Amino acid sequence: MTRMIAPALAGLVMMCAAGGAVAQDTAAADMSWTESQWGPEDEIGAANRMSPEATRAAAALVTEGKVYALGLTLDRDVPAFAPRSMSIAVLQPGQVNSSGLGETMTTYNDDIFMGWLGIGSQIDGLGHIGVDHTYYNGFEDSDFVMGDGLTKLGIEKVPPLVARGVLLDMAKHFGEPMLSEGTAYTREDIIAAAEAQGTEIREGDVVLFHSGWLDLLKEETRDAERYGSVEPGLGKTGAEYLAEIGVMAVGADTWGLEVLPFEEGVGVFEVHQILLAKNGIYILENMVTEELAADETYEFMFVLGQARVRGAVQMIINPVAIR
Repeated sequence: MTRMIAPALAGLVMMCAAGGAVAQDTAAADMSWTESQWGPEDEIGAANRMSPEATRAAAALVTEGKVYALGLTLDRDVPAFAPRSMSIAVLQPGQVNSSGLGETMTTYNDDIFMGWLGIGSQIDGLGHIGVDHTYYNGFEDSDFVMGDGLTKLGIEKVPPLVARGVLLDMAKHFGEPMLSEGTAYTREDIIAAAEAQGTEIREGDVVLFHSGWLDLLKEETRDAERYGSVEPGLGKTGAEYLAEIGVMAVGADTWGLEVLPFEEGVGVFEVHQILLAKNGIYILENMVTEELAADETYEFMFVLGQARVRGAVQMIINPVAIR
């Protein structure tokens, strides 16, 4: 079984006990966010910001042809948010005590995947996080969440994501090789980091944050328990700032994107609520950003085509950056 090293929900609630409860009550009371700017039937949120013109502009960023894989190599030892796990079984169906198929004696291997789709490098779909059972565009979970899949906001609705990608090197911004847990990226931090890099964040961008946190999964510095229980990450004002700009997706080299422990007065996964539920902005977790940061590749073409499993909430991914 996968080694489960992630915070329990009860512990998360304790982290933000007093101020967080107030923040959640306020979020639930203001329901103006439930009406999407793209109409009452919209299910793809910020993916509407893509256009042929934006795609051509992203492609024009490719000047060297260097490709960066942004997905982790996934196995059962990669920390996952409890109780998520995965394993595979490799079989040779119908080939026991035989030489294979036909005169050519063809043999083959197949595999069975057993696990959760929200593990390793992943995209959070818009049906993942809500506010008191209400999700993106005001969809109520009682109307679309079924035991065999979502009938709205499923991952199969998400089109291939092609955009200008931006990397913000927050480790460099704070002057540390690996940021400490609890380090929040505020609006001011994001503005300052972007200005220092000479990078402008624009509408429709995919914004990735580099913190060095994935160093905790390297063999020589491995601390899976620490990796999966806390993290540096996006703060509330930072999320609100990116939503104001109108980015398409936000990702990071951490398992949960947002800062943990949560900021004082910020509710349980409130950054997820701001991005997914309230603005239709996709979340990309466990992104491998080390090589991009080392090359100072702060602007690139981002390409993601996830598996289109009908009704799925999340999906394991391996997006690519091309410069």
